[in-house]
Amino acid sequence: MTEVASKVVNEVLGRSVLDVDEPIISYIINVLADEDFDIGDDGEGAFEALGELMVDSCCVSDYSECRSVCSKLSEKFGKHGLIKPKPTVRSLAAPVRMFDGMDDEVVTKKKPEPVDGPLLTERDKIKIERRKRKDDRQREAQYLMHLAEMEAVKAGMPIVKVNHGEGAGSKDIHMENFNISVGGRELIVDGCLTLSFGRHYGLIGRNGTGKTTFLRHMAMHAIDGIPNSCQILHVEQEVVGDDTSALQCVLHADVERTQLLEEESRLLALQRDMEFETETEKSNGHVNGEMDKTAIGQRLEEIYKRFEAIDTDTAEARAASILAGLSFSQEMQKQPTKAFSGGWRMRIALARALFIEPDLLLLDEPTNHLDLHAVLWLETYLVKWPKTFIVVSHAREFLNTVVTDILHLQGQKLLAYKGDYDTFERTREENLKNKQKAFEANERSRAHMQSFIDKFRFNAKRASLVQSRIKALDRLGHVDEVINDPDYKFEFPTPDDRPGPPIISFSDASFGYPGGPILFKNLNFGIDLDSRVAMVGPNGIGKSTILKLISGELQPSSGTVFRSAKVRIAVFSQHHVDGLDLTSNPLLYMMRCFPGVPEQKLRGHLGSFGITGNLALQPMYTLSGGQKSRVAFSKITFKKPHILLLDEPSNHLDLDAVEALIQGLVLFQGGVLMVSHDEHLISGSVEQLWAVTDGKIAPFEGTFHDYKKLLQSSS
Repeated sequence: MTEVASKVVNEVLGRSVLDVDEPIISYIINVLADEDFDIGDDGEGAFEALGELMVDSCCVSDYSECRSVCSKLSEKFGKHGLIKPKPTVRSLAAPVRMFDGMDDEVVTKKKPEPVDGPLLTERDKIKIERRKRKDDRQREAQYLMHLAEMEAVKAGMPIVKVNHGEGAGSKDIHMENFNISVGGRELIVDGCLTLSFGRHYGLIGRNGTGKTTFLRHMAMHAIDGIPNSCQILHVEQEVVGDDTSALQCVLHADVERTQLLEEESRLLALQRDMEFETETEKSNGHVNGEMDKTAIGQRLEEIYKRFEAIDTDTAEARAASILAGLSFSQEMQKQPTKAFSGGWRMRIALARALFIEPDLLLLDEPTNHLDLHAVLWLETYLVKWPKTFIVVSHAREFLNTVVTDILHLQGQKLLAYKGDYDTFERTREENLKNKQKAFEANERSRAHMQSFIDKFRFNAKRASLVQSRIKALDRLGHVDEVINDPDYKFEFPTPDDRPGPPIISFSDASFGYPGGPILFKNLNFGIDLDSRVAMVGPNGIGKSTILKLISGELQPSSGTVFRSAKVRIAVFSQHHVDGLDLTSNPLLYMMRCFPGVPEQKLRGHLGSFGITGNLALQPMYTLSGGQKSRVAFSKITFKKPHILLLDEPSNHLDLDAVEALIQGLVLFQGGVLMVSHDEHLISGSVEQLWAVTDGKIAPFEGTFHDYKKLLQSSS
């Protein structure tokens, strides 16, 4: 869908695309590609949603041209069959999916689903629309400013390449009394941190506390105390898709090697030309250019010595080995980067970073785009990493394996702890207990002294004792109260009804994409309201395809997939997070998805996933990845589904949020089928593993830890 939308947008906008910032074009494409977005019969929906942005960003010259462009977009989308007809009748045999609009459910029932409280009146709707129009221009301006800030951040990142210098990056990093703020909001105040060379740090903290912003500031050398000679690489952006092969993209990070190879090729060609000219001159009795040939020979000798010094001969093998560890086959390594999806291009960016070996490597959720095979390889690789790195990750077991220290960002303070994540948890819990005891003891002592002072303040006989108590009270001082982060919530609503079995069943179902091989053959399995299953297997094996077959987004090539007419299925995937309207806020987004539902009910449902208070009114582009995930969870579960289909649900969630997700799934009174490689999430929330291999799905007898050991032994 996104690829088609990109093609259509580039075709309609033409050369004007080249004059507009890439993030704005990407945003327009993502909005149009969202399956929930209604482009309108004559592009009215596109004009309403994107008109001001297209005019302000100079995609079009004025609103008249904008209407014409939106009309063309609607026409092109229609030719590609991407505009869905408005529903009239909906068969009960079709699955009711949570990411369909509210209207879909209304037409499948004789009566609308009852809601708590009165529906919005026409006057209320008009007021909401008036408020929306008033705020739209300001939101668009804020959004464009945000895009400009992001571009400035990327532009400020120093170019990082393989450094063959001697002794570079061998010192510790001392950062003292630094402050970091974004948009007037302070994230870190009076920060002090020492990074010891060769240590491996895990950076943890709640979503939105500023972990990624802190890494960006370090990468830009924007914090005092980072030596200019320290080479820092922040793996955040995927590589650009072009004609360069994946292997060459990694090798090009060694700029010196690339330049020397090009110079060698040029000098050898020049040498051959001069030898040909010399032979010609000899036949005519003339010999010239001997000094030039000598200079070329000397320079080639210098190049070959440098090749040996920087170990050029092994560079390609090292790059290929890193890519192979990240699940790139030999054929894939030869393919151009433009042939890969964003997730695979992110792997190439990670491969480049590992190949470069900077003095300080900054990794932000590196396991999000990896399958279990690649995660296990990365763990082994990072354990042996000879230099310093900081990694942000939600995967508890990954942190326990690769880090030596934990950096905890909380309450605008950055604290360092020795040991892995489990050690950090125990140490911090003990510290909090001791602080709480000290606070309570201090409060008791103060209360006792204050009581004596108040009782005998005006008693002349006790005046000296009162004065001594007052001085003792001053000396006692205050102990700060222990303030914990508020508890996260993932409260999945309980379905009002429970359809009888069978719920979902596959009977000899086979599937293959048109023009491609059969991915699955003769699948036979079932899912009911008591199912708690995790599917495991390498990326590309078809796990997400299975979820689409279950939800009804895809139909089997042969055989049957039965779904109860009454079952409601909620599907969570990265698509739902990426498809959020970044210029809207969570509450307004939910109001658009579910028109007619009282605002208070929508607020309450958002609150059940931790989107409370002002967070529900913040523009979506200001939210962290984990906060956006929780908005997506709120949307897909609003209609109280019976079955949850979760595709990598823990991506972008912080560790506390993953813990809350586990608790929410344990309490959920319905079926769960997830695709994940997070050991802690799987172990805490499901009861059975299904291994996907060679076009088959089979129960795995054992725990997720057993499955990991099996993979490690076979690799």
